[in-house]
Amino acid sequence: MRKAGIMGGTFNPIHNGHLILATEALKQFELEEVLFMPCGVPYMKVDQKVESGQIRAEMTALAIQDIPEFRLSTIEIEQQGNTYTYETLEYLKKTNPDTEYYFIVGADSFFHMTQWKFPERIFANCCVLAAVRDDKSYADMERQMARLQKDYHADIRLLQIPCMDISSSAIRRKVSLGESVAGDVPKAVRDYIERKGLYR
Repeated sequence: MRKAGIMGGTFNPIHNGHLILATEALKQFELEEVLFMPCGVPYMKVDQKVESGQIRAEMTALAIQDIPEFRLSTIEIEQQGNTYTYETLEYLKKTNPDTEYYFIVGADSFFHMTQWKFPERIFANCCVLAAVRDDKSYADMERQMARLQKDYHADIRLLQIPCMDISSSAIRRKVSLGESVAGDVPKAVRDYIERKGLYR
């Protein structure tokens, strides 16, 4: 079986934290590739302005262009209406039966997965790689992992990542204030944001 990671998200914009997370997943779990998958209509973020799928996909493509194991997937942004993780995973498993999928999530998302649509169908179709971060205790992560294993028979592995303080919301705020985001996003993404006048 092939081993592929899935790095989903709004990517508004994609940043170096996303790339570090995917790189660590690739190394620690010997994945063959990581699919970067910008979401379509983010139903959990209806209260914030999100750039179009095309713009977020273009930024993602620029961010990963120099890493051969990273690949852009546009299957969610090509759909009409809301997109759901369980549907994406079921589609991928049906069309690629020779592939095991590893769904990469940050610590915050890991603690909210039961609030996603049909979490039992998510856990049935992938192994979840949950990033351990300094602001979440290891004991809390292990307790959550045990709960999900008990309630959903979930296959979950903890992913060790270096400490980093980067977020898309902080990047948007910096850009709006005219502050530098060097070090937060790849240069190609920084140039794209400036060229398109995003987040002003």
